[in-house]
Amino acid sequence: MFKSIVIRSVRKLQFTSSLKLTPHYHHHHHRPTSSFTSNHIQSPKKPRRCNYSTKTTLAPSAARAGVIVDNDVYAAVELALDSVVKIFTVASSPNYTLPWQNKSQRESTGSGFVIPGRRILTNAHVVADHTFVLVRKHGSPRKHRATVHAIGHECDLAILVVESEEFWEGMNPLDLGDVPFLQEGVAVVGYPQGGDNISVTKGVVSRVEPTQYVHGATQLLAIQIDAAINPGNSGGPAIMGNKVAGVAFQNLSGAENIGYIIPIPVVEHFLAGVEESGNYVGFCSLGLSCQPTENVQLREYFRMRPDLTGVLVSKINPLSDAHKILKKDDIVLAFDSIPIANDGTVHFRNRERITFDHLVSMKKPNEKAAVKVLRNGEEHEFTITLRPLGSLVPVHQFDKLPSYFIFAGLVFIPLTQPYLHEYGEDWYNTSPRRLCERALRELPKKAGEQLVILSQVLMDDINAGYERLAELQVKKVNGVEIENLAQLCQLVGKCKEESIRFDLDDDRVIVLNYDRAKVATSQILKRHRISSALSVDLISQQDVIR
Repeated sequence: MFKSIVIRSVRKLQFTSSLKLTPHYHHHHHRPTSSFTSNHIQSPKKPRRCNYSTKTTLAPSAARAGVIVDNDVYAAVELALDSVVKIFTVASSPNYTLPWQNKSQRESTGSGFVIPGRRILTNAHVVADHTFVLVRKHGSPRKHRATVHAIGHECDLAILVVESEEFWEGMNPLDLGDVPFLQEGVAVVGYPQGGDNISVTKGVVSRVEPTQYVHGATQLLAIQIDAAINPGNSGGPAIMGNKVAGVAFQNLSGAENIGYIIPIPVVEHFLAGVEESGNYVGFCSLGLSCQPTENVQLREYFRMRPDLTGVLVSKINPLSDAHKILKKDDIVLAFDSIPIANDGTVHFRNRERITFDHLVSMKKPNEKAAVKVLRNGEEHEFTITLRPLGSLVPVHQFDKLPSYFIFAGLVFIPLTQPYLHEYGEDWYNTSPRRLCERALRELPKKAGEQLVILSQVLMDDINAGYERLAELQVKKVNGVEIENLAQLCQLVGKCKEESIRFDLDDDRVIVLNYDRAKVATSQILKRHRISSALSVDLISQQDVIR
């Protein structure tokens, strides 16, 4: 929705412009469209003596309205002293170019705060790809070991637990509040860069609407505030009164004092899912791509009466429940009896409006929703089961090792956006055009489907002449169409023919003598110091020659 803004993921830039949405954790080492009802976006001070710093950014109108004053800021800090913690993370991300190894480890810091149940709430990007996590409470020189209990990358939230009884002495949990209204004041508390002590920044709420969550590449409700959120602030609470109004998580770099916090409805959805299932359950999607119906002629063509409003269904995810019920060219009129405007928005508090994505995303997995549609001029009401939906090409792959399979020096992987990010910050323009387009546009046709590609060729006599076929999709193995990497691995391992044939995109073909290829595989692995011909997730599923 920020058409002129560059969206920065945790590691890569998605587009190119002067403004960037950036999640903020502080690194000790430098670290390198509009579609309704689709959660995934696939396209980019010195401390004072009281040991905290303040920054006044209140608009005059806010001051007149009686929002946060200095006394409230001091109260917010006093409230936070026994709750807000500094988080120290050591992380190591996978190398998607060489998927059998990791990149160098890096250190970063962030913030978090204690919530009921002896838990610490923070951002997912603060502990993403972690190998070791420590936390330190205010006024203590000691760091305590923490473990990640649950993590939701789409909503950029994580729960940490600390076993040490000493850590919990004197710690008080913060209570969650409500979504603040426009021009209400908040105080963001945390440990931003520039110092080691707790800091507070105050400001007012300037906007509440679905926004791109940079880390998880999703569209969820967010609160924009005019308080600076700096590296290291991530995961800290935004306090209003004596309760938490949200969790600081990203800012708009290139613009002054525009920060974003995760609102309580998103936080509570995350926590409820973890409490009910023991793990993160995700955010639901209808699986629809919809077009506004603001044009009069378009509405007349689809026989919409003047009193009807809604959006046009242009694409349906084959894995969604809606695929069995709705049809292309249906007009979605209402969701759970809430009318949808021609621009895809619904009523939200007073005279505010937000896209109806928010209503969908707040549903629990496998919860049903009543959807009213106009089809061929007639109104129908259907009940659709909602659940989280994955994409054909995963947008992110945090906290898991990449899949790969090596045979005769041919490196096969499932296509992911993190792999494309390895082409650099301008990956959208520098990565293979065909792969990029498929990553952003294609939908899965069946569960478990992957787009398998030949990522590179580790040169050897056995594969000489095939090196130019890298970065092409693998279509078939010995005439059998490929659905995912595990199936390809299985077909190769169980080959009974003298030769094995790989059919690739552009009608390219690779043919190898099977027995010679198996012998060459072990030699190539030894030469490149690769411990296994296949990734950990495939080892238990396959029986192949290493």
